[in-house]
Amino acid sequence: MTTLPGRPNTALVVIDVQNGVVNSSHNRDEVIANINTLVDRARAENVPVVWVQHTSDELARDSESWQYVPELVRRDSEPLVHKRYGDSFEDTDLEERLAEHGVGRLVVTGAQSDACIRATLHGAVVRGYDALLVSDAHTTEDLSQWGAPTPDLVIAHTNIYWEHHDAPGRSAGVATTAEVSFVPAGAEPAAAN
Repeated sequence: MTTLPGRPNTALVVIDVQNGVVNSSHNRDEVIANINTLVDRARAENVPVVWVQHTSDELARDSESWQYVPELVRRDSEPLVHKRYGDSFEDTDLEERLAEHGVGRLVVTGAQSDACIRATLHGAVVRGYDALLVSDAHTTEDLSQWGAPTPDLVIAHTNIYWEHHDAPGRSAGVATTAEVSFVPAGAEPAAAN
């Protein structure tokens, strides 16, 4: 359904699952286990896995907090996109990496639900991609002391919000790790690149 012609493939996108981002996040271990399950499935099905890594004053490049969590291991052949903004497309080479693989549909996981996940989902749809959020494979930290809802409610709201999002010629939606299909509904699997 993507509005990007000649881009029938799907990619799994893993956003900012870095030590300093998820060390105190809600359901950290369960979310990372679900992402690992999806990474294993994507690799087995020859679906590109794209890793996104944030850099900021709090996440200084090459610091321990900047590193991906040890439970998730990127293969050298898998693209790594470095970013400084919430939207993983903004001022990065993500678009080029996806185009190389003929990707028009994203399966999105990672952190933080109410920041980089939402920004990237919107950035994807605005750029013509279909975007599926994995409901049990994204997380956020507790910012309730500053007036935000508790993390469980932020995650639930993000899932509800994205489940009902749409745009002309593009699809959005939500699925659990167990429900994720890397083949869009009604489409035949594309030949491996």
